[in-house]
Amino acid sequence: MLIKRKRGWEIPEREATPEHIFEDRRRLAKLIAAGPILAAAAPLLGRAAFAADAPDPSAGLYPAMQNLRYRLDREVTAEKNATSYNNYYEFNTSKDVVSQAQKLPIRPWTVKIEGMVEKPMTIGIDDLLKAMKLEERLYRHRCVEAWSMAVPWTGFAMKDFVAWAKPASGAKYVVMKTLADKSSMPGLRQNPFWPWPYTEGLTMEEANNELAFLVTGMYGKPVAKQNGAPLRLAVPWKYGFKSVKSIVSFAFTDKRPKTFWEEVGPSEYGFWANVNPKVSHPRWSQATEEVLGKGNRVPTVIYNGYEEFVADMYKGMEKEPLFM
Repeated sequence: MLIKRKRGWEIPEREATPEHIFEDRRRLAKLIAAGPILAAAAPLLGRAAFAADAPDPSAGLYPAMQNLRYRLDREVTAEKNATSYNNYYEFNTSKDVVSQAQKLPIRPWTVKIEGMVEKPMTIGIDDLLKAMKLEERLYRHRCVEAWSMAVPWTGFAMKDFVAWAKPASGAKYVVMKTLADKSSMPGLRQNPFWPWPYTEGLTMEEANNELAFLVTGMYGKPVAKQNGAPLRLAVPWKYGFKSVKSIVSFAFTDKRPKTFWEEVGPSEYGFWANVNPKVSHPRWSQATEEVLGKGNRVPTVIYNGYEEFVADMYKGMEKEPLFM
């Protein structure tokens, strides 16, 4: 007898988002996408065409096909909530960063790949997008501040990017840094003693885990500036501060990096940052979370509900707090 074991990401069809809702969103996105026109005109218009308020020239790539392996056990968060309640300290330390973030110039945008790699390089974001296969995934997102949301991200598997970058066999970590531009990011001037640029890191095993995802879009369109345009990380089993925004460099190394929040608050934020309801933040419990836009609290689940995908990576580390 064949017995089918239900995996944690599977849900009954009756609980899935109705197909017509997703299709309506996709059709709308296609109607408003002006990407192909802008891309064709770019060589003629030159650098000035990509002012901070210009449309994203990659808009024609969205929406991408949804990968049904990565689904949800909860409703997708309303786009207006996911794009208006954001941490982005390069702009300010409140949740209201939408207006200021629109000053972020997303073209031209280059990504440096350096360190222990076969061939260090700098590549434009649009060339990187051409080299990768985009797909949509529905992921939970759990903030260390004990709120959560569920987002349809678009992007590509980080393991595919790692394979493309061809790191040396001795590389043990990948270090990511965000843009640090004082002219467009007032938070850098307001907190000049913080260790800018924002730096985060993963072990190579984490970076190659199937869940690690490099995000370029959300809700069937290019990712919003306040959410980390044009390139950010999503590691849904970790607290949100690990999902670095607006990435400009990847460095492969054999040394564990000192990440931004480890330097700013070493007693509160550590390298691993795995979601663990049993390990409290020094100033609040992590046992429950507020669902963004719903106003209710629900129990937090170990590894944010992705235990079957990631738990094996942390065997033998029971004495090292997963939060820290």
